[in-house]
Amino acid sequence: MSTAPWDRASRMLVPVDGRRRAEIAVLNPDLPDVATLFTFMRDAELRFQTLRMRVEETNVGVGGDRRTVHEVSLRHPGDAKVISTDPEGAISSDYQVWISDGETVRTYSGVHRLGTERPVRRRVVGLEDPDLPGRSTVYLPVTALPMESIVDTMVHPGGFAQNVLATGECWIGGTAAVAGREAIVVESDHPRTIEIAADRPDHHFQLSVDRETGVVIRLVETIAGLVTRMATATTLGPDVALPPSAFVFTFPTGTTLIY
Repeated sequence: MSTAPWDRASRMLVPVDGRRRAEIAVLNPDLPDVATLFTFMRDAELRFQTLRMRVEETNVGVGGDRRTVHEVSLRHPGDAKVISTDPEGAISSDYQVWISDGETVRTYSGVHRLGTERPVRRRVVGLEDPDLPGRSTVYLPVTALPMESIVDTMVHPGGFAQNVLATGECWIGGTAAVAGREAIVVESDHPRTIEIAADRPDHHFQLSVDRETGVVIRLVETIAGLVTRMATATTLGPDVALPPSAFVFTFPTGTTLIY
């Protein structure tokens, strides 16, 4: 069990040539400790040039289960597209698109026929200062995904490991098979979160981490033993060939651009 906080979400090794590389290329055959696994997870996106992933997410609330399917296409550096749909939606237009080329972000809501187009949000100045404590810095992705989304957490898990998981009691729970891939299971008891409703001693996270890439392929959140959120990567394809149209998007006729 780990009690020492892990604060290396942005403290990766950068060679003289400036090209970021994974600090841990591959994991040893035996189970790693928590700190080693978190470091391996942090560098997940550095182990592939392209990625195609399908994530099925379920959130449990007072109104019942709400399911969302996220289709992710990613190509370094900068190109990413996420299409989110309600598989049980009553209409075919019930979908949302998030697409970026690294400089501009466009979004579209099929239900409301609303679109946005804006520059990528600027990074806070000064986070690169080596004198800052690790917990005051953040991971800078090679290719950004929607901020604070489940797909961002799964592909860029370093910040989540540092700011959520490592605030609780963490331990390696063994191995599992998810979507035909070998995964290492990490558990976190009573992690601190910004959501007041989940800031309680019976709050727990269980993550299954792909042994090959370090991408999170399953996330299960429970409170009092009841599952409140679960996300599973049903498809994970690192370094797959993506068609030229993968990152092409045109706002449909009739779209209202709100900014």
